[in-house]
Amino acid sequence: MGFLPLPASHPFQSKLLASTAAPLTLTTVLAIAMAAAGDDQAGSAVPAVALRSGKPMPRIGLGTASFPLGDAGDRPVVREALLRGLDAGYRHFDTAAVYGTERAIGDAVAEAVRAGTLASRDQVYITSKLWIADAHPSHVLPALRKTLQNLQMEYVDLYLIHFPVSMRLPEAEGGAGPVLAKENLVEMDMKGVWEEMEECHRGGLAKAIGVSNFSCKKLEYLLSFAKIPPAVNQVEVHPCCRQNKLRVFCREKGIQLCAYSPLGGKGAPWANNSVINCPLLRQIAHTKGKTVAQVCIRWVYEQGDCLIAKSFNEKRMRENLDIFDWQLTEDECREISTLPESRGTYDFFVHESGPYKTAQEFWDGEIVAGQANNSALSLDPTN
Repeated sequence: MGFLPLPASHPFQSKLLASTAAPLTLTTVLAIAMAAAGDDQAGSAVPAVALRSGKPMPRIGLGTASFPLGDAGDRPVVREALLRGLDAGYRHFDTAAVYGTERAIGDAVAEAVRAGTLASRDQVYITSKLWIADAHPSHVLPALRKTLQNLQMEYVDLYLIHFPVSMRLPEAEGGAGPVLAKENLVEMDMKGVWEEMEECHRGGLAKAIGVSNFSCKKLEYLLSFAKIPPAVNQVEVHPCCRQNKLRVFCREKGIQLCAYSPLGGKGAPWANNSVINCPLLRQIAHTKGKTVAQVCIRWVYEQGDCLIAKSFNEKRMRENLDIFDWQLTEDECREISTLPESRGTYDFFVHESGPYKTAQEFWDGEIVAGQANNSALSLDPTN
């Protein structure tokens, strides 16, 4: 585990420079870091975990999914939020082709480098994802190149297959349409798509590659032919969707689990409100003088997972990083383990004409409770 660099103005840096002790040991550095945390908890160095390739990934990242998906109309708003996130201490930013926020991330990073907040682009960790409409052999590399063009970068640190399914290619190129049209869902050529993901990695365009929303069974199939195994599996994880079976499997295979929607996806189409409204989590938060969000994030962190927390509110951004100097008790963890489990991303990719007819099939029997959602995620046709 390592730590990513922080701005020169950060309290940790000033304390380190002010130290007149003999050669600094790891113990001394950690002590200085803990002292600096007392000055500015939200700006504390975020621990990072080593992956099978690429540089270490910060354990907490800032999510950028905006709704409706594909709506880039708030690009200046997103850029400003990311600049506030950088100031708070975030160095991991999560996006996807379908989010419409790649350009805003590129703008923010470029501005931060110009302002001296970052020494270079290399000081941030950027994750993006291949959308299902491009999850076809011969379409992966062009999709990543478009992502890099949007980001104004030469590489991403991590590139993920967004979902283990594809969408039928349009008969004509161009034009706006639904981000997800269930009637157009088709089985993904996983072998062909992964081979092209591997080429993206070999070519240096993606320093690490992985998947998102893959079950144990789907990972097992991918591993049966992958020459470069996935470094990460990003999935829904929170106290009401604990993913114990998947976590054990990923650890055995050297795959880092990364949580999205650690607060249940509040405000997203797949929101699982049972998390934020959970009486037990509220009671734990009250007892500790923390927010429910902090309790959820700390719980995910204690599982050994990385996580992506989405908030553009500066106060909550900083609160979401203030989880390193306290912990949950064994009794609290035991109580959390008894909560009923369900998914927010339950049946978005289930359709009678598609490759998965039921949520049971899509998730291969892993946490299949959830609320049905039959609406399509629409792309704003004015973009």
